[in-house]
Order: sequence, then structure tokens, then C-alpha cells
Amino acid sequence: MRLPFTPLLGAMLLMVSGSSLAQTPEQTVTDALKQKLGLTADSVSEAPVAGLYEAITNQGIFYVSADGSMLIHGQIYDLNNGMKNLTEQRMSKLRLEMLDAVKGTSIEFKAKNEKHVVYAFTDITCGYCRKLHNEIAEYNDLGITIRYLAFPRGGERNRAGQVNQSWTDMQNVWCAKDPQAAMTAAKAGEKVPDVTCATGEVVKRHYELGNSMGVTGTPALVLEDGTILPGYLPPSRLLQALESQ
Repeated sequence: MRLPFTPLLGAMLLMVSGSSLAQTPEQTVTDALKQKLGLTADSVSEAPVAGLYEAITNQGIFYVSADGSMLIHGQIYDLNNGMKNLTEQRMSKLRLEMLDAVKGTSIEFKAKNEKHVVYAFTDITCGYCRKLHNEIAEYNDLGITIRYLAFPRGGERNRAGQVNQSWTDMQNVWCAKDPQAAMTAAKAGEKVPDVTCATGEVVKRHYELGNSMGVTGTPALVLEDGTILPGYLPPSRLLQALESQ
């Protein structure tokens, strides 16, 4: 039986049509980031603040309004809980998950009596990275294993589109037959022989990982709870930081 078309029926059809096309806030936020900023959201969920959504991207965490029109890039603190940094708490957990994705690709200087493991984003031309490496035996003696991740600060290419020498040098270190020895030589200012290998692609993975974690300089130390410490710390102070967690 065909129903006669009436204004009421038309309104009902419009409501059904509109509801079927309506997007969730999560999808709206995802689309807004992609269309307006070119960012890909790995996940979108409700933020600790009502009306905002947390978007996790390869450039870190952003907070976006449900309609996708407003964006906040910053930290959220819980005033009722001792000014706990909720953004850093979330990011720390994410960093540990991210590190799992590159497990086994670091250059490790292992402590004989290992008590702690620290990931260090490093650049072979960085002065404080060299200082840290010169003291690697002291870190190891304190039971701290250092796992290096590549972060050539200048990025892959210069403004002319050419591959930066520091990027190539870092690939040579990871491709060397003895990466530990190559790392030590490179940080002493020695030239590491040019080598091409599939492992060299790890440099790009590490660099992108560092960007996702918010690394802007080297060294950057990721502790066992996912906390990131920018800059160099002497062995004794790093141990203190680890054991105060």
C-alpha cells in the first residue's frame, strides 16, 4: 500500500535522512584536522574537559571542539588533584606504546648489572650528546642501560632538497657492522664509512617518532614511565631521576 505524501511524512523523511548523514564528534574532529591542517588523527576520544576532544596525531596531542572549529595546543592540569598534568600523563603512556613499535632498532649500550633502561634521542654532531656518550661507562656502572634512537636535528633534507650530511652519517652508523663502535667513532668526530642498507631506514622511523613525542632537541631522554627529559643529565642525576619515579 502506498502512503499519500503529506507534509508530516516529508518532515519525517527529512529527519531520517539528516540523522543518517550526521557525523559523530570524533569523525568531525578527524575530518577537520585533515582538511584544515593536513594532520592525520590516529585516535580521537573525549578529553578531560567537557566539550573538548583529544586528538592524537604524529605532531602530538591536540584538543578540539566537538564541531571541529576550535583547537587548543597545550597542557591540561587538574586543579583538584595537585595540579597533575593530565596531558603529560597521557603522553607518557603513549610514548611507551610508541617505543614498543621500534623495539630492537636502537643502538644499545647495556649495563652489566642493569637496573634501569633509558632511551636517548641523539645526534652525532650535538655537543651534549657527545658529552653523554663520553660518560657512557659511568651510566652503565650505575646500572643504567642507554638505548640510542636517531634524531638528526636538521632533518632529512636541507632547503635545496638535498639530503643532509648528518642524516647520511647517522644512517652509516646504524648500517655499520659494529654500530656501537661506529657510534663512538662518529661522536668523536671521526668519519664513518658510507654504507647502504635496509637498516638505514630506521633513522627516518626514529626521527618521525621523536617528532610525535615532541622532541625538539638532543639529547632527549625517555625514562621508564614514559617521562621525557630534554637535555643532558650527569649519570648520578639521571639515576636520581629514575629512582624517584
